[in-house]
Amino acid sequence: MNSTIALNILRFILLVLTQVLIFNTLNFLGFINPLIYVIFLYWYPIKGNRGLFLVTAFLLGFMIDVFSDTMALHAFATLTVAYIRPIIMRFCFGVNYEFQNFSFKNTTKVQRITFLGLLILIHQVVFFSLEMLSITHILLILKKVFATGIVTLLLCTLFSSLFSPKSE
Repeated sequence: MNSTIALNILRFILLVLTQVLIFNTLNFLGFINPLIYVIFLYWYPIKGNRGLFLVTAFLLGFMIDVFSDTMALHAFATLTVAYIRPIIMRFCFGVNYEFQNFSFKNTTKVQRITFLGLLILIHQVVFFSLEMLSITHILLILKKVFATGIVTLLLCTLFSSLFSPKSE
């Protein structure tokens, strides 16, 4: 088995377990539950098979939904982010993303944090919009997106700096 595949399987399992067993039980200020499993979409290899990435992203969200009893909200939000990830990468990394030899180690830390922040922001907007399913609750949606997004970004940046290879 390829080491990249084994690493992604290990990340998948550990992120699902961490999200379900630790972060779903946290409840900062009564409404902030960090959704750290989104970092899997950041860590997934850039040159990986796109179809497999979409299926894996759906399964990641679906597994979180099964354990969280959230009726496919995570699966839809994760699949949406996985689908538009190339557009976000093109926005954050510009023309460099188009080249065959693109890697994260050729980018700045600001670009990587911007990329992760946009992944989290889009995920949060889709997730909380579907959770509320009403435009009349726009202030509550924005409050949840902002608060949960900031905490998620901080934790994902911390995890990324702790568990990413030093070459990245």
